Amino acid sequence: MTSPNSRPSFLFDRWPRFAYRRPRLVLAVAAAFLVSLAVLWGFVGEPFSDSFSIPGSESQELFTLLEDRFPDEAGDSATVVVQAEDGLRNPAVATKIDVLLAGLAELPDVVSVSSPYEAIGAISADDTIARIDVEYSGQSNDVSDSSAKALLHFREEQSQPGFVVEAGGNIPRFAEREPPGTTEAIGGLAAIFILLVAFGSVVAMGLPLIAALFALACGFFLIGIGSAFFDMPDFTAQFAAMIGIGVGIDYALLIVTRFREGRARGLNTEDAIAKAAATSGRAVVFAGATVIVALLGLWAAGLPFMGWVGTAASVVVLFAVIAAIFVLPAILALVGDYIDRWRLPFLAAPAFESETGLGYRLSRIVQRAPLLWLGLSLGILLLLAAPVIDLDIGTTDAGNDPKSHTARRAYDLLSEGFGPGFNGPLLIGFRVDGPGAPEAVAETAALIEQTDGILAVSPLIFNDAGNAAVLTAVPATSPQDPATTDLVHELREAVDAPFIGTDGAAFVGGSTAAFVDVDDKVSDSLPIFFTAIIGLSFLLLMVLFRSIVVPIKAALMNLLSIGASYGLLVAVFQWGWFAGPLGVSSQGPLESFLPMMMFAVLFGLSMDYEVFLVSRIREEYLRSGDNTEAVARGLSVTTRVITAAAAIMVAVFLSFAVSEERVVKQAGMGLATAIFLDATLVRLILVPSAMQVMGRINWWFPPWLDRIVPRISIEADETPPPDKGTFVPAGD
Repeated sequence: MTSPNSRPSFLFDRWPRFAYRRPRLVLAVAAAFLVSLAVLWGFVGEPFSDSFSIPGSESQELFTLLEDRFPDEAGDSATVVVQAEDGLRNPAVATKIDVLLAGLAELPDVVSVSSPYEAIGAISADDTIARIDVEYSGQSNDVSDSSAKALLHFREEQSQPGFVVEAGGNIPRFAEREPPGTTEAIGGLAAIFILLVAFGSVVAMGLPLIAALFALACGFFLIGIGSAFFDMPDFTAQFAAMIGIGVGIDYALLIVTRFREGRARGLNTEDAIAKAAATSGRAVVFAGATVIVALLGLWAAGLPFMGWVGTAASVVVLFAVIAAIFVLPAILALVGDYIDRWRLPFLAAPAFESETGLGYRLSRIVQRAPLLWLGLSLGILLLLAAPVIDLDIGTTDAGNDPKSHTARRAYDLLSEGFGPGFNGPLLIGFRVDGPGAPEAVAETAALIEQTDGILAVSPLIFNDAGNAAVLTAVPATSPQDPATTDLVHELREAVDAPFIGTDGAAFVGGSTAAFVDVDDKVSDSLPIFFTAIIGLSFLLLMVLFRSIVVPIKAALMNLLSIGASYGLLVAVFQWGWFAGPLGVSSQGPLESFLPMMMFAVLFGLSMDYEVFLVSRIREEYLRSGDNTEAVARGLSVTTRVITAAAAIMVAVFLSFAVSEERVVKQAGMGLATAIFLDATLVRLILVPSAMQVMGRINWWFPPWLDRIVPRISIEADETPPPDKGTFVPAGD
């Protein structure tokens, strides 16, 4: 029988050999490509738009209506809260309020400022707290950072002992977000240290960093070019960097490790490069494919900002694969025998391990009692995942922010003086078209005032044309309270009834209702998203390993590690376990979009480690036909590289976990936990014990399926082992 890889492939044999013979040409072309992207970005690149839209949602319909018919009400607002010990009616305090109002009106992008002395209910019952509405010309995502910072600076100038001034709402809250950059630097330093430990050589350590930097630069320039044509949120680059740093180093790390192993086993530089490309290079391609599939799956949420973030991250992953496959062989050709130069004696690392490494010894221990270790590891993961039963996704408000933020202090003052609902008022807008619509508007306004859960309702305001109107309804509960979510749904059903038979309509919107819409969209799409990602990953692994059992096992184990990370987040952020030591200021739900984004990233990265490990186990199995020995040897030769790769990712993610920003802390802590569990408990214990229990069943593939599934091998030379039973690899 002819081996499916008997003829050299371009990507995994002819190209690496060409790169070895013409390394300077390859690197010159790569540099020219990078420079071309940089020049193009310089000409057409634009800043990220920070746009936020929820297609098909009621809050989006209201925003579109106001933008078209009531532009003065389409902008967002900030709430300036004043606490005066001497009382708001004190003449000296009133003078300070007048100065404050005049200064606020002069701030950039501000279109109107309300006086607490003229607005109804703007002064608390005890006369010590006042709220001032500051209307801006655009939504919070459209207000420039300089304009928002001007408000924060002016607030600080006006605040003094006995006359406290705070600024709340989305505009100041977004302006107080931590600037990016620190975490990426911490991650880079951690990567350098971990690579030194993994290789014990300064030269070998530098190669994955060079490949990762090339991939990041290309990805960032292309994303910047795309920002001129598509609306990408402003955190796109940070999210892409978080993923790109990890996968860029991981993929290059795998190939460099296999190259060092080839050289240590006596291969010349050219053959070692070709061998690394034909084995680890194939693993990189398919591992990258699973990450890209998972990230592109974020479009399933129906939220453009999530889809574009996932697309941008997938671009960086694609360049990480390209750098590892096309550019790294040329770098290795130039480095050659110098791969282990500048060794650090106290960090000396072997080029390869088979029967001496920790992985081999650990595998043998597990294989002596596989059922015991399988049950123990499963029990630990299930215990960690148990809190997921109480998972509550939603949108946190300023009440969850650190108390060092003015938005949090304003939130607390509003709750104290007026009630928690004043931190998330609902905006109800009306399209007043055709006969009967004006009467329906009046009826709806009266209905809203009588609705349970509504604390206060502002007077109706009509536009000059009389074809649109708005009012504000204040809930009795805070924005993140489940009762507020129920109230939004109840109001939306109630306000439709008066407009039946008319051309008019009523819409419940505003920032609180918009976040409810985001939560609903994400919740509705989660089952579809999970099913699609798991299904596509199953198909990829089935084609890759020509097995039914291995993909099922991989999916279940990845779900366990991800579930355990969700469980940890529930325990810390919802239940408050260890909240103080971990810097969590208050209990609340997990951010609605976080489970989906975490799942995309973690499932993709977990599949990386699955491909790295199982491809090497399969390679050993195809050589020997002995499942037990294949598992032990495969684990031995991949333990160091998987541990190093995972350690880099954990370090990067943990650097995000120290952030004061709640959502950033949630993402960093959850991602770090899942990667740690996946690289330790899952890869070192659960995988070898499960594969030992299943034996040759691991490689079972029905003959009829073997005939119709495309044959794509990850091994350089897939030579089937001797027939030792019913369950044999496809191709026997």
